[in-house]
Amino acid sequence: MSLWSSFRAASGRHRLLRGMGILFLSMLVLFVAVFFYTYLTGGETRVLGLLGGKGVGVLLVEGTITDSQAAVQNLKSFAASDSIKAVVVRIDSPGGGVVPTQEIYTEIEKVRKKKPVIASLGGMATSGGYYVAAACDQIVANPGTLTGSIGVIIELANVEGLMEKLGLKGYNVKSGPYKDIGSPLRPLSPEGKAILQSVVDNVHGQFVRAVAKGRSMEEGRVRELADGSIFSGEQAREKGLVDSLGNLEDAIEVASKRAGIEGVPQVIYAQGREMRWWEGLLFSIFRSEGLSRSAHLGLRYQ
Repeated sequence: MSLWSSFRAASGRHRLLRGMGILFLSMLVLFVAVFFYTYLTGGETRVLGLLGGKGVGVLLVEGTITDSQAAVQNLKSFAASDSIKAVVVRIDSPGGGVVPTQEIYTEIEKVRKKKPVIASLGGMATSGGYYVAAACDQIVANPGTLTGSIGVIIELANVEGLMEKLGLKGYNVKSGPYKDIGSPLRPLSPEGKAILQSVVDNVHGQFVRAVAKGRSMEEGRVRELADGSIFSGEQAREKGLVDSLGNLEDAIEVASKRAGIEGVPQVIYAQGREMRWWEGLLFSIFRSEGLSRSAHLGLRYQ
């Protein structure tokens, strides 16, 4: 092979590698641009709109409810999207913190003013899980779903005996006689118990009123059911806590019909609790700090 031929071959390989590099960089830039566009302008709901679809949005509320931010944001996105004509809230939760549960309930009420919202109960939708469902226009449960458990609880512990066995003693320096209510270092006094009971009773009343409002039931009837008892989906329907029996697909069909969608609807999911894998991948690259979640302890729907 002549020197000229070798030069031409090397030059060709160089151009090929350079072209592949440019193609790779172009694809990377496009991927990042699409990611941030969809993330900042409504995620999949905006993409669905670009496709011209009329869809049903599905929000997943799973596990213990400790935070409402993602669920509320997804509900707002569904409400603002012209492509989403109805929303299904898929619930598989034993309940959780009072405040995040109430925030999700309130946001569902706002969405209902714009489009139908249907609850789909999975294996469990008790306490705070049912609280969220009660905000929806209609509740669809599986016959074997565990639901109900309308109630409020504060769980406390006293470790004085254990500390005594270990030879330890604890002290509280407080600004008032009731500042250390619920402290594990001393027994709960009758006065302290009365204060906590009044808080539980008040929040329980809020729960009862929320269910009565959402289900269009008399408060007295809800109070009869609000003793913490759990029901199967079939029992809950008999008691007026559930509208119909069916699975998630049935709930999507109900939502689709209420929204006037003809044919098979386009279904788009939004996760209420966890970051999507592609969000985690991108943000792990562009953001160094870790994600933190705060647990809501104490008073809760459970």
